[in-house]
Amino acid sequence: MLKSIKGIFTWKRTLLLSLISILLLNVFSFYGLYTNKFYFFKVDNYIFPILSLAHVIFLYVMWFKIKEAELSDVPMRNLEYGLYFVSLVYLFKVFETLFTLLSYNQYENHLIPGTFLPIGILMLVLYLMLFGLTFLTFSYRREIVGTYAFDDMNQHVDNWNS
Repeated sequence: MLKSIKGIFTWKRTLLLSLISILLLNVFSFYGLYTNKFYFFKVDNYIFPILSLAHVIFLYVMWFKIKEAELSDVPMRNLEYGLYFVSLVYLFKVFETLFTLLSYNQYENHLIPGTFLPIGILMLVLYLMLFGLTFLTFSYRREIVGTYAFDDMNQHVDNWNS
């Protein structure tokens, strides 16, 4: 199944779709589904854009390493480990958006904008897609850039103590 997914989502498409998803979700992080308004003065709305910076940097590093045929390094590893935490935030946002969408019937007597379901479903799909694309990017990193086996690399260094 992973091979068929990789046939559709090449590494270039994966990086591009991840970037597009991040940009759209950064805009939607300021959007209030219940009110159909943007809120730029709520501090909570800035958490996702700030955390997604780590993902954008990882995408750039991944692209650079592939284009220059470089191997993985310690900063890339540390960035990926940070991205594991960010992916948990993505998963949290999936459940938060799903919970918000499922609360639609609880507020039948209130005025809910017509954009509630379409934009909410779009956000849910984008979060799910970003979560999946994140781990697909990790898979491409292992295949194309290489693993994080730094102990083996250090054994082949010619040192002056010999």
